[in-house]
Amino acid sequence: MPGKCGYAQWSSLSVGSLKGKNALMKDSVSNPIAKAREVGLAVLKPSQRDLDYGLALHQESLVIESYGLGHHAPLQPELLNQALESGASELEYQDLCEQMIMAGWLRESRFQEEYREAWEASGVTCMFLNAGEESNDPMRLLKRLSRYVALADAMPDFLERAVSAEGILQAKAQGKRALCLTGNGIPLTGNTLTVEDELRTLQVFANLGIRMMHLTYNRRNLLADGCAEPSNAGLSDFGREAIRQMNRLGLIIDVAHSGWQTCLEAACASEKPIVISHSAIGSLNSHARCKPDEVIQAVVDAGGTIGITNISAFLGGTGDLAAMLDHIDYAIRKFGPDAVTIGMDSAYRSRWSDEAEQSLQPRAARRARWENFWPPGDKLLDPAWNQPAKVQSMASTNWPLVTVGMVQRGHSDETIRKVIGENMLRVAAEVWHLPALTA
Repeated sequence: MPGKCGYAQWSSLSVGSLKGKNALMKDSVSNPIAKAREVGLAVLKPSQRDLDYGLALHQESLVIESYGLGHHAPLQPELLNQALESGASELEYQDLCEQMIMAGWLRESRFQEEYREAWEASGVTCMFLNAGEESNDPMRLLKRLSRYVALADAMPDFLERAVSAEGILQAKAQGKRALCLTGNGIPLTGNTLTVEDELRTLQVFANLGIRMMHLTYNRRNLLADGCAEPSNAGLSDFGREAIRQMNRLGLIIDVAHSGWQTCLEAACASEKPIVISHSAIGSLNSHARCKPDEVIQAVVDAGGTIGITNISAFLGGTGDLAAMLDHIDYAIRKFGPDAVTIGMDSAYRSRWSDEAEQSLQPRAARRARWENFWPPGDKLLDPAWNQPAKVQSMASTNWPLVTVGMVQRGHSDETIRKVIGENMLRVAAEVWHLPALTA
């Protein structure tokens, strides 16, 4: 059995705490970590033995999140209200918001303390972090990347930027957290002069530390069809060249938001493993963002992985932590323990976020953004699939409870360690190399 769990926030946890006896729960209304923990435990109802064993195993293991949205600091309503009053554009307002929520943890010591607390509660060593907005515009991608670079550089005692598999292991050994910066789009110049010119900024982003990129988001782009496109047309000729260049630069290709045919063709076209970083099993729930078995098998046969995510509408069933574990179970048993990872698609929100947002001035109605493209009547927009209890049970800070749930369901320590971290480390080691060597 693994050694005793040493998490400050989990070590005194007992099954009896569900009745409110644990002091850790007393501030559950204002503390989202404690509240999520309470809800998650109520879903799992673990025995004390499974709880202790799972928490200890999680602490000892290398935990890598194959996709994450990170941690969102509270907004600064006074500055945002001033921007509105002075006539700031929609883009200016968005930039201000992103700077505040992504790098705003540095503003006050209480925010930095909460940031560290949320990381510790999750037990995650390395997060493949969305550090590039859903776009093919290099400047839009660059802005989000710069915010997370600034955050990591300002907390060198706690954060590392992971650019190698060895760096992830070193962060674990040093008790640090690692950010593997990823992009939700491939940067294109937009000039459409030559194929080479269109892809020339890939080298720039690789040099800056990006290590994984979405081939598409939900819509079709110049490379391929996204998952919400009804035609399901697959890769373009240009998309195949982009894959060749990503292989050359050591960038992981992520098809989580890509159409099914795109996934099949990308798995064949790539010389390196590709990943579905955060998705779910189409055989268990029909949704555009889920992948059917034949698509997952093609990715796995090429050495890649399927990351199970925590979005209720994608999971179906009970839409909570139990449903997420159902998808993990299915993936392990169908595709093998070497094929599965976990990619949370929700951000930790500061306990002060709600209070800050109550002071924001109302804004005019806005059209849906380009990337916000979903099939008509999509369940993601249905309030029934966005109930607080379902969402809270799968909060990113409840990562240790995913491990507990796998223990409950009889998975071996070896399988659990692979799923919660070692599989993603394997893919990274096979794909990554120093981009400067490819110039």
